[in-house]
Amino acid sequence: MGGGYEFLEHTADVYIAAYGSSLEEAFENAALAFLEVMTDPKSVEPKVKRRIKVEGIDLYQLLYNWLEELLTYFDAEGLLFSKVKVERIEKADDHYVLEAEVAGEPFDPERHESRTLVKAATYHMMEIIEGDKGYTLKFVLDI
Repeated sequence: MGGGYEFLEHTADVYIAAYGSSLEEAFENAALAFLEVMTDPKSVEPKVKRRIKVEGIDLYQLLYNWLEELLTYFDAEGLLFSKVKVERIEKADDHYVLEAEVAGEPFDPERHESRTLVKAATYHMMEIIEGDKGYTLKFVLDI
């Protein structure tokens, strides 16, 4: 299947399909698609690193919490990330855990294109599909 992402048809918000040969790669590509909604990822330099750990009772909540965590970094610190490495996604007892390292820099309107502001991640139309060649994550971002 390979990685990457694409923007799907949606009337009011942003609908994304992120792909990966592993669940970790699919979550990485979901983060990069999230970034592309807001700015050109090629313009974001990996100057600042953050370690991220999120949990969820299932993979849907894990995806939602992952996207919301990225949005929280933007809202609180103005950070946009261009390098994303999901190190592990594991089931631990009755929940899932994701650990990642991300790198980016604060949004600078003189250097970063201002695209669409993401208000929130949603569960609307969310799908997590495991196929023969990997994973597809589909989700909607409220703009």
